[in-house]
Order: sequence, then C-alpha cells, then structure tokens
Amino acid sequence: MRNLRNIGHGAYKRPGFLAPISASCWDVSSDEIIVAHGPTQDFPRIELVRLVKDSNEASNLESKPLASWDAPSPDSIISLHHFPDTTTTCLITSSGDIITITEDEYSSTPGEAHVEIVGTLSPSISSARWSPDEELLTVVTGDGQVLFMSRSFDVITSSSMSADDLKLSKHVSVGWGKKETQFQGRGAKAKALRDPTIPEKVDEGRLSERDDGKKCTISWRGDGAYVAVNFYSEETGGRRVVRVYNRDGELDSVSEPVDGLEGSLSWRPEGNLMAGVQRFSSAEGKVDVVFFERNGLRHGQFTLQIPHDKPEVAEDLALEWNADSTVLAVVMRDRVQLYTMGNYHWYLKQEIPCAEYAQLAAANEENGRWTLPWFSWHAEKPLLFAVAAQERALWFEFILSIARGPMCSGMGDVAVIDGRTIKFTPFQTANVPPPMALYDVDVDYPVTDIAFLKDGSQMAVLHQKGMHLFALEKQGPIGRRATPKLLKTIPLDSFENKCYLQIAFSAPSQIQVLSLDDFQLQITAWDFDQELMLGEVGTGLHAVNLTSADETSVEDGAVVQDRQGNITRVSIETGETVLGKFPALLPWATYPTYEDQFIAFGLSRNGHLYANSRQLVKNCTSFVVTDKHLIYTTSNHFVKFIHLAANVDELDVPLDDPETDERCRSIERGGRLVTAMPSRMSIVLQMPRGNLETIYPRAMVLAGIRQLVEEKEYGAAFATCRTQRVDMNILYDHRPEQFLENVGLFIDQVKNAADIDLFLSTLKEEDVTQTMYRNTKAGTVTAAATQQSALLTTAPKASKINTICDAVLHSLKAKKNANLQNIITAHVCKNPPALSDGLQVVASLMEEDETLAERAVEHICFLVDVNKLYDHALSLYNLELTLLVAQQSQRDPREYLPFIQSLHKMEPLRRQFTIDDHLSFHQKALVHLRAIANTYSEEVESYIVKHQLYPAALALYRNEPTPLRTITALYAAHLRSLSKFRDAGLAYESLGDYPNATECYMKAGSSSWRECLFTSSLDPSLTSEQRTEIASTLCDALREAKDWAAVATIQSQHLSSIESAITALCKGYHFADAFRLISLHSRPELLESHLDPGLLDAFSSSTEFLADCKSQLKAQVPRILELRVKAAEDPLAFYEGENPFGTRTGGPNGDIPDDISIAASSRVSTSASLFTRYTGKGSQVTGTVASNVSRATSKNRKREEKKRARGRKGTVYEEEYLVNSVRRLVERVEGSARQEVERLVAALVRRGMAERARAIEGSMKDVVEGCERAVAEVWPQQTGQQQVDQNGAEGGDNWEGADWRPTGGDAVLADSIEAMRRGVGKPVVKKFERLSLLGGR
Repeated sequence: MRNLRNIGHGAYKRPGFLAPISASCWDVSSDEIIVAHGPTQDFPRIELVRLVKDSNEASNLESKPLASWDAPSPDSIISLHHFPDTTTTCLITSSGDIITITEDEYSSTPGEAHVEIVGTLSPSISSARWSPDEELLTVVTGDGQVLFMSRSFDVITSSSMSADDLKLSKHVSVGWGKKETQFQGRGAKAKALRDPTIPEKVDEGRLSERDDGKKCTISWRGDGAYVAVNFYSEETGGRRVVRVYNRDGELDSVSEPVDGLEGSLSWRPEGNLMAGVQRFSSAEGKVDVVFFERNGLRHGQFTLQIPHDKPEVAEDLALEWNADSTVLAVVMRDRVQLYTMGNYHWYLKQEIPCAEYAQLAAANEENGRWTLPWFSWHAEKPLLFAVAAQERALWFEFILSIARGPMCSGMGDVAVIDGRTIKFTPFQTANVPPPMALYDVDVDYPVTDIAFLKDGSQMAVLHQKGMHLFALEKQGPIGRRATPKLLKTIPLDSFENKCYLQIAFSAPSQIQVLSLDDFQLQITAWDFDQELMLGEVGTGLHAVNLTSADETSVEDGAVVQDRQGNITRVSIETGETVLGKFPALLPWATYPTYEDQFIAFGLSRNGHLYANSRQLVKNCTSFVVTDKHLIYTTSNHFVKFIHLAANVDELDVPLDDPETDERCRSIERGGRLVTAMPSRMSIVLQMPRGNLETIYPRAMVLAGIRQLVEEKEYGAAFATCRTQRVDMNILYDHRPEQFLENVGLFIDQVKNAADIDLFLSTLKEEDVTQTMYRNTKAGTVTAAATQQSALLTTAPKASKINTICDAVLHSLKAKKNANLQNIITAHVCKNPPALSDGLQVVASLMEEDETLAERAVEHICFLVDVNKLYDHALSLYNLELTLLVAQQSQRDPREYLPFIQSLHKMEPLRRQFTIDDHLSFHQKALVHLRAIANTYSEEVESYIVKHQLYPAALALYRNEPTPLRTITALYAAHLRSLSKFRDAGLAYESLGDYPNATECYMKAGSSSWRECLFTSSLDPSLTSEQRTEIASTLCDALREAKDWAAVATIQSQHLSSIESAITALCKGYHFADAFRLISLHSRPELLESHLDPGLLDAFSSSTEFLADCKSQLKAQVPRILELRVKAAEDPLAFYEGENPFGTRTGGPNGDIPDDISIAASSRVSTSASLFTRYTGKGSQVTGTVASNVSRATSKNRKREEKKRARGRKGTVYEEEYLVNSVRRLVERVEGSARQEVERLVAALVRRGMAERARAIEGSMKDVVEGCERAVAEVWPQQTGQQQVDQNGAEGGDNWEGADWRPTGGDAVLADSIEAMRRGVGKPVVKKFERLSLLGGR
C-alpha cells in the first residue's frame, strides 16, 4: 500500500567546455557523486569531477575537478567505482585500460589527483564489476574470458566461457509439451484437454530482435559469494546464457534457455532472484522482466509498463536492484522506472525523466549507437540514487509512504500508485486486499504523487504531463464511497525541463506543486476552477516535503518542511507562516491541531518519533494521528496509542505491556499502519508479505464507547460493546448519574428485549472504569470515580446492580406487556436475585392474561434453575403458580402432583406449616405451628427438639413464663450435651438450678471459677467440706493455667491458707500483693518463712533465664550474619547446595557448559535462575541452571514445610528459623521478663537483699543491650523499596512475572524467601533504666 515519494533532489548541468557525461558513481562516505566526462571524438579526454551540494541551494550540485587525462577515441567507460577508505576511484574502459585516480585530501590545488594506468587487458573489456565487499573485481574480456582480480589487480583465477559450460546444467527435460508425454484420455473430449501448467512451447534461447549480442552484464549477489555473467557467444548455440560463478571463480550453474533474453542482468542483494529482460516479438509488443534462481531455473516474471507515447525509449534497457532489495530500477533511454513488489504483484511506483529524448536521439545518431543513462544506487541508503545522462546528472531520494485520506472526516481512503493506474480503496466501504482495489482509476501517464483534501472530498493526482482533480463522493443510503469522478485536468506539456515531485492541497480545488525547474526548486500554486497557475509561493524555502493541510487545521495552505526541519505554512493569500521546527529533517510528518495548538509529529529514518522537538520513542516503524490519539507501531511488534495533549510534554508514552495497558497491543511481526478509522474504531495494518489486517484496538474501541456514552448514543455504544466483547458495565460506570437519568432513552435506543436482557445479565458490582477499563489519559477523572468517592464519604455504598435494575423496573412500569421479559430479568438479576418478586409478577399475570403468564414463566425458568424456582414458588403458598412452574420443569408429575393435591386439602395454616417444613424453613414452620395449636403443646416441643430451634422458640415464647422455663431447660440440656458448659451453666443458673449450674461451671474449667464458687454457695445440698473440695479442685485447675493471682485469692479467701497464698503470689512475681496480704492478716513471721524463700526461688529462675538469653544471642546472631554473607557470595551454592556441574560457581575448576550464561545481563543465568524460580522476578524464563532440582511436586510440600519448621542447620530454612527465634526472644524479654525483673528487684530491695537486686538488674541490663545489638544487626535499615513493599504502596503484583506462582515444595521455599525479603518489621527494644536506689541511672 506504500508509494515512493520524493524527499530529496538535486541536479547538475554539464558545462559547455566539458564533454558529455559518460559515467557516475557514489562516494558513500560523503554522499557525493563522482562524474566522468568523455571521451568523445571531439573531446578525446576524460574529466573526472566531484559533485557536492551547493551550500546556498541544496538542489544545485557544484562540480569540483578531480583529474583529467587523455584517452583514445572511440572509447567508453565500462566501470566507475570509488573506494572511500583510500579515496581512490577505479575507472575501467572498453579498450582494456584499468585506471586508478587517488585524491590527496591535503592538496590545495583542485584537479591534481594522482592518475595511474594500472594495466591493460586485451583485446578489450566487455564488462567489469566490483564485489560488494570491494575485494574482488570480475572482468569479462572481449574474447570471452572471465577474470577474477584482487583489490591490487592481481589475477586470482580466470575461466573461458565456452559451449562446454552448458553441460553443467542440471536441467532435466522430461518432454513437457511434447505429444508423447501427454495423456490423451479415452474419449474425444479428453483429447481436447491439456494440463494448463505445461507451457505451450519450450524456449530454445533465440536472440532478441533488438539484441546485437555485444552487451555483457555482470552482477554480484549481495553477500559477495556468487557472481552472475550474462554473455552471448555463437559457440553457445547462438543464445544468451547467464553463468553463475562462486567467489573462487568456479562455474556453479547456467541458465535455462529463454527466447528473447537480452543483456541486462541484476542480482537481487537478498540473493533469491536474478532479474533479466525478455523482449517478445514486435507483433506481441511487450517486454518482460524475468527472474532466475541461482540454479538457472526461471522463477516468475512481470511485464514492463512501456510508455505509450514513446515506445522506442524501451528499446534499450538496464536493471538495477537497490541495496535492500525492495526496489527494482528499470533504466530506459530517457527515463527511469522504479518498481516494487507486494503480494506477488509488481507496481510501477515512479517514472522519472532524466533527459530530453530529442537531445539524446541527436547525440546518439552522431555516435551511431545509443548509450543508456548511467544509473547507480547508493550502497548504504536504499532509496537514494544518481542517474547521469549526457547533459546532466540528477540525484533523487525517496521514502515509502502511504497516500491516505483524512481519517476522521474521511472514509479510510488509500490510493496506491501502479503506473498509469491508481488503485483506490476506501476501507470504510470495503476492505479489499492488494494487489486488488475497490476502484482502478486510470490516467494517461504514470502517476508521481497523490494528495487528498482535508475534508476527504477531493483527490489530486500529479504526473509529469499534467494534473487531475477527482471528486470523492458518497452514494446510496449508507453512504458508500462512489467511483472517483474526474473533474478537471491541467496539462503541463508546455513546461519543459521540469521534473514534478510533489503535490498538496492548500484549499478546495487549489493545489501546490513542488518541482525541480532548471536545477532550482520551485513551489507553484494552481487553481483547478480557473485552470491556471496562480503564481509561485515559498520563494527561498529549500523545500523537501510538501504536505496538505491537516483535517484538524482551520487555516488553509500547504505545509512545507525544509532540510533543516523548519516547518512553514505556505499560502498564496497569506504567504509564509513559520509554525515550528524539528531537530532535523523528518521525512514522514503530519501537522495536526489539537485544542487550538499546532503540533508536528515526525518520524526519522532511524525510527525516532518526535512531537515538535521532543523525542517520544526510538523504535517507531510507522504512525498516524487521529483526533484523539497518536497511533504508532514499533520494532518490538506492538501498536501503541498516545493520548493527544496540547502540551507535547504531557504526552504519555505507554510501556510494552499489552496484558494490562489498553494503549499497547501485540501485532504480527513487521506490521505497519495503513490508515485508521476512528468512526469504525479500527486500524488497518499491512504485513511484510503484503496482506492487510483490520483490527479493533481496545484503546480506540473504549475511546469510541466513552464518546458515544457522553453523547447519549446508548444504542450504538451497546452494539459496539457486543461486537467487540467489551464488558457492558462501562455503559453505566462511565457516566452513572447520566445513565440513571436516561434509562428510558437507553431502553428506547437498544429496543430489542433480548439485548436489554443481555445488558442486565452482565451487570456486576465492580466499577470497570476503575479496573479493567481505567481511562489511561493523564489527568482524567471519570464521573464514576467522582461519584464513588462522594458516596464513600457520605453514605454506605449501595448495590450498583440493584440500583440499575430498580431504575429499569421503574422505567418499564408503563410498558409491562411490551417489556415483560425485561421486567422478569431485572428482578432475577438483582443481587441477591429477587425470585419472589419475579414470581409475584407471574402470579399477577395469571389473573390477567394466562398467555402472558405462560410466556413469563417460560422466561423465568430459562433464567433460573427450575428446581430452585419451584421451591421459591412453593414458599409463596401459591399452589397454582407452583403447578405452573413445575410443568415447565423436567420433573415427573408423579413426583409433585400428589404433594400439591395433599396441600389443597389442608387448612391454610397447616398448609403453610407443611410447605415451610418441606422447604426446611423450620423457624417459619414453628411460627405456623404455634398459630395452629394456639398454645404450647407436645407437638411444638417435639418440633423444637427435633430441629434444635431453641433460640427461635425462646424469642417466640418470651412473654409466656411457663413455656419459656420449659424451653430454657431443654436448651440447657442441649448445650450440656454439646460440651458448652459455660452457656449451660448460665441457663441452669437463670432457672435457679444451682446443682446443675455448679457442675457445668466446674466442667467449664478455670474460666468460670468465680461463678462456680457463687452457685456452690447457694446450693443447700452441699456441705462445707464439699464446698472446700470444690475450691481445692478449682485451685488445681488454676495452677495448671498458671493463674497465680486467682490461686492466691481462693487460698486466702475460701480455704483460709495464707501460707499457700503467699507462695502462689511469689511464683507469679506478685510480691507487692504478698506484702499486703501479710500485713492484712498480721502475720509478719511469714516474711522469713515463706516470702524470702519465694524471693530466692524467683531470683534463681530469673538469673537462669537471663543467662540462657545471653547464650542464645551469642550463638544465633553471628550465625545469621554468616549465612547472609554466604548467600551474597554464592547464591547458587547457598540455595541449591552443590551445583549440577560438580563444582562451586566461580571456582578454579568450574566447568559451566557453553550453552549456559552466568553473565549478570543474561536472562538465562545462574543468579537470575534462583530468583526467577523462587520469586518469579527478573525474568519469566523457566529453563534455568537449577531446573533439574525436583521440588515442584505437590507431594513434597508437606515434607518441605516440616523442614522449614525445624530449620535444621545447613538448610535454606536455617536463617528464617534463627531470625524468628531471635524475634521471639526479644519479644519475651521486652514483654513479661522486663516487668517480672522490675518487680523482683523492688522486692529484693524491700527485704534488704541489695546485692542480689544489683546482680539481677545487671544481668537484665546486659540482656537488653544484647537485644539492641541483635536488632540492629539482624534487622538492618531497610531500603526504600522494601519499605514500599511492606506498606503495599508499590509492591503488589505489578512486577514482571507476578502471574507465575511456584507449586509443591518450591512454593514453600518461595514463601520462605518472600517472608525473609518482606519481614514483619523489626522489634522495638526500650532502654532499661536501673533502680536509682541501687546507684543506677
């Protein structure tokens, strides 16, 4: 779909004192052209000049003489080649001379390059060609010798071209086309049939009528491995043969016979095809370019488009492929045609005049022969070439660009140039794959350039003989694009010596044309209505790129970009207006206006995409601009969308994340943008092989849906959601308040009841505009987000589904019959489903219209499980409705009819009780049963006990004391049977049943000792000894629970044992209470007999505990640090043990296989494999060095969890185990231990044991300081990223590989590593303050 558009041009005219131009070549290092003049009979010298760009006028080439020398005449130049590394030019003449011209870059005198005749080959040289690497020279002499020479012109090998070469051919003739090999069949009809794949005749290699047999051509393959020679000799049976030699000069293959094959030959640099020329007889009047494979076999062809007005220009032809094999140049006598191929069709993209045919004819008649213009492609810039005729030399540079119409107001119009035919396709009307097109528009001459008016209503066509204006109209009710209609034609035959390059619209029916006129660039304005030239514009601008006004621009005038990247609007009315500047010349550019701000988007040859002077991306391959987006493709095979903004600094470039970002989408490798159609929410891509793909990117679809919702076009938005499989919740979530206000409009536009049902059935509570369809435009806050934040601050969030369903139901009240189906669906789709309401609608219809009722019940049975619906209908106590629903199910009538018949015979209350009991609605059934009996009965009691309805029964009979006591007693027994002794004790106590209450409290354990002592005191059946025994039993239970304060309370108050109470308080470190209790009972003797021994026991146990803490810290903290050092130095050995290659990574004898990379930057590396495997970060590559370790099985998970819990020394779980152990120790010290030691120190001081107090206080201080050091070493200062991960602000699952999760034993290790990475925050150690009475501070 791409055309060749000119972006560079220059010309050189031969001075009168020099001979005609005879050869040219490129100096690729400086992009300058070297031209040779002469020799001729009148001028027997060769002048070599260098053409450089004029600093004032880039289109004008200045000449700088290099050298000149005498040359015999008649003689001609066969080859001219420049070596930039040595600044040497090699010139080879037909007489056999090989001449080198070496320039002296330090010489101040021009024209004094060193000229040396290296040697002369006899008898003559027919052709010569340097290899692509400039190391070999292939020469064909006049006597049929093929010489291979080195860079120093030493003959490496030689070969004679003879008839024996044809014996090398491996072409096997099996008689195709011969009568003997044809299957005739049985009947007469079969005899008339023939295989269409068999040619009608077999070529014999007859010479062309125009071929004198003197022309010889050499062409190298792009990699320099093979060279082909097209040579004619009588010894080869009087036919032309293409011989293929390898680099060593050995003959590899010869071509098959082709009638009419001429001397031109060009090998495609990619190497798959060689192009030659086949001329048919004068009667057929056509010329084909034929292709050969390296083995000499034919491989396709295409017919040249010969000019109708001057067919004689194609009597001599030459072929040249460009450097990247995309363009084939066909050189004729006065012009050059450029062909490209797509989908196996050859397009004529450009026809460039390079000389006046009359002048050439006169000059060649004097010489007696025709000489084709000298054509040469640039070796490094694929679309840059130079062509030199006798009087002038031209250079042109092209780009591959698409002639597309406006995208927003147009119809996706794209015009493809194919010579005299314009293949015009409006993609909004029809997606026609190339090489076909919806319309073929024919003109008189090969097209040069095409432009579209910004509103898409006109198309201008430029060729070298004139201009055409076509009207682009719509037809039919749906507005299909009609065939382009020719309006006006302006001939340009009267303007000689002009090369027309580009055309652009400046206003309706007004165009501007860029041309090369007498070696000067010129922009002229034309008016099709008046059919005349309005004048010259843009004088002084070194224009390179002329572009029509963008569809978003409100001003008329074409936009010009010069060689420095300056952007200027040019108009015949307003003159020149400077708009902006690119950093450099950007060949592909467009100039939209967004929010009244001019923006220039441009793409450089190396893929840099710019917005004004800001570089957006570096890997762009194509781009288009719509009214909302900049759309571009990348070399990573993504198509991306950038939301437009008035300030180019606010343009947000998306990442390569097609899974989560709507602005990025994967495409086929090499796809490029053809056009975009925002109205259709689609783009058209062309793949490298030429086929087209129309896709609907999510960014365009969502932007279109949002716009339709904002415009209240709910019908179109719904249709788009359904077609593009977009969640229909966006219709509400994008504008919630607007939707609720226009529910009726939504229903009227959607119309179809099934579509409304589809919308209702897809509703969900999630706000899709905040999750899957978040608006990616920077600074955009949707109305849904605003409303949601307001609801969160003012009121609890209501159900979105129920809100929409209620709004739909309210809107459909007046359309009950027409939208009955939607009413049912709205009830059913609520959250939770309002099945009862839906059935009530059916029930009301049964009284009004049985037909509607049947339709309604069919629909509700379709939406909901019919068995569930049957139960709901039964719960409504409507037997007719239940029967109607049952009939829609697949149930056997024998299953439900007897039951329904039995219900008919019952009283209403009994029927309701039976239904609720059948549906297991036991609480409702109990209410009906109580109403039936109207009192508490045995049936009620048995039903309560059977279904354990005690709480419901208590609530039901709360105002009836007698049934209430009975039910409470039953409930207490039930709780007792369930071992809920505390609750059972409460129930018995509320009934005054103290014996049972005491027993239940006793069984409840230490949690109810107070209640137990109370109820036992109220039980008259218990003796004092029994009460004492109960108190002793409770003491034993509290001792097991280590509730020493409770033990002391019972001992002192209920058992009158002060000594035992003092002992319990000392065990619980409650020394102050012990002192108080001794004072309360006036028992000072207990200080020495019981309190002091308790203090000594507490001192001993505390001293032992603190000593254990010290030893644990000294052992575990250094081990943790040691493990971390090992993990950092050798993670493979730390996490995997011995590596699978038998040595330690990085060891002196390490032998890592060659196919495993351990580089830090490698995606398959030893370091990456660890964290890829256990955390999924860094890469999604699963084939790692340690992939042979088998932990990823579910059966190993439990075993791995046991290893983790044990934390055995030497395992990967040891560090986690030790860290958790240190954490528990610090928490224990900071928790109970610190308080216990403080109480112990105070008690020791009170009893005069100051030395022991100092000792225990010193030990505690040492432990606290050890804990502080441990916390600092084990939990060092965390990095910002770790803190962010712990806070959850940026951690989450957004990193690469987050979707991957390990399984089995790997999951356990992954959890361990993740737990160690995240942590739970380091423990806090407070400063320990010693008692000042002991001299502490």
